[in-house]
Amino acid sequence: MSSTTNYILGVYDDEDEVLHAVSEVKSKGIKIEDVFTPFPIHGLDRAVGHERTRLPIAAFMFGVLGLTCALSLISYTMVFDWPMIIGGKDFFALPNWIPVSFEGTVLFTAFGLVITFCISNNLYPGNQPDLLDLRITDDKFVMAINVDKNKKVSADDIKKALKDSGAIEVNVR
Repeated sequence: MSSTTNYILGVYDDEDEVLHAVSEVKSKGIKIEDVFTPFPIHGLDRAVGHERTRLPIAAFMFGVLGLTCALSLISYTMVFDWPMIIGGKDFFALPNWIPVSFEGTVLFTAFGLVITFCISNNLYPGNQPDLLDLRITDDKFVMAINVDKNKKVSADDIKKALKDSGAIEVNVR
């Protein structure tokens, strides 16, 4: 969220109130930018209308990459670079490679997902978070509504809708 955008913030005390307020505000034709909470609320992402995350697809891709890299490394070292007969087994002994292949898959998936998550959420060194209200890290729930994206609804109507839905405070940022 950029700092030049105008937001109307509704501050709530209770997670049940903010969950109920999301449906009330959306029923009045107001588009909600995001809801910030100090802890996860079950069902809030669906109520706001967030899309389902694509991290499982990324996890599968990183797993396939890890498996491919592990099998490529093992086959290169054990078959082409330095073939040795160990315990009378063939050079290309695929059942013996399963543990290393599994560990490579898990390693690439874990590190790949952590890096992907950090990049997608702008969590990198030196980045300053854009907190709309400092109390969201403690005990308040904040519903942020972008005024520029709600052209059909006036700012006064948005403030009234937030107050009617149970907001203890309505701020403009």
